[in-house]
Amino acid sequence: MNEVIVNKVIVNKVIENKVIENKVIENKVIVKEGGQSVEKILIVEDEEEIACGLSSVLKNQGYAAVIWNGRGGVREIIEASAPDLILLDINLPGQDGFTLCREIRNLCSLPVIFLTGRSTSMDELEALQSGGDDFITKPYKAPILLARIQTVLRRVKRVGRPAVLEYRGITLDLGAARVSYRGESLELGRNEQKILCRLFEHAGNIVSREELVDYLWENQIYIDDNTLSVNVRRLREKLAAIGLPGLIQTKRGMGYKI
Repeated sequence: MNEVIVNKVIVNKVIENKVIENKVIENKVIVKEGGQSVEKILIVEDEEEIACGLSSVLKNQGYAAVIWNGRGGVREIIEASAPDLILLDINLPGQDGFTLCREIRNLCSLPVIFLTGRSTSMDELEALQSGGDDFITKPYKAPILLARIQTVLRRVKRVGRPAVLEYRGITLDLGAARVSYRGESLELGRNEQKILCRLFEHAGNIVSREELVDYLWENQIYIDDNTLSVNVRRLREKLAAIGLPGLIQTKRGMGYKI
C-alpha cells in the first residue's frame, strides 16, 4: 500500500496511529495497489494497551487506524483523521461516550460502534439512543468485531440511491447529511437522515415502524420500541426549526408517512 499526503493539519493528540499533544501531523490517504483507498477507523479509547491492540487487529485486516483518547475537541479530530467509522468506548476522561456520540451526530453521519466493558441492557439502549450503530462488549472476539465493522461499513456504502432527494420543495442532501427548505437548512444525525431518507423514498405511503427499525438497526436485537420514537421526535424538532413542523405524520398502529 502507498501513502499519499494530502495536507497537514494541527490537531490535539494524533500522529500516525498514536495520540500525542498538539502536533502538526500529515493527513494521509492510504491507497491499495490500483488506487483504491483504505478504510480508516478512529479508535476512541483512553487505555493505551487496549487501543494499540485494537489498532493491530484492524491493520492486520487491511484497515488504517487512528487512536484518540477522547480529550480535546471531537470536530478537530474528525476533520484531521477523516475516518470512515468510529469505535467508541463509554468510559472516557472528561465526558462519557454517550455524550461524545451525540456530539458526533450533531457534526456528521459517520457510523459509530460502541466498544465497551459496560454490558447492561440500559447501557446498550442508551448507546443506540445517542446515535450508535452497533454495540459490542469487551472482551471482544476479533473475528466478530471485524464482521460487525464490515457489516456497518457495507450498510453505509449501499449504492444505487441518488445523492439528493427532493419532495415538495424540501431537499435532502445525503452526501452532506443536510435537509433544506425555503432557504433554511440544517445538519441531520445519521439515524435522522436515514429515517427521512426512507420516508422520502416512500413519499405518500406509510412506512411501518418495523421497516424503519430493520432499516436503522439491521442485524441487531432491538431492545426498546421507544428508541425509534426518540429518533423520530428529534427529527421532528429539527424539521420544525426550518418551518416543517407537520411533515412527518404518525399513523397509529401503522407507522409514519410524509
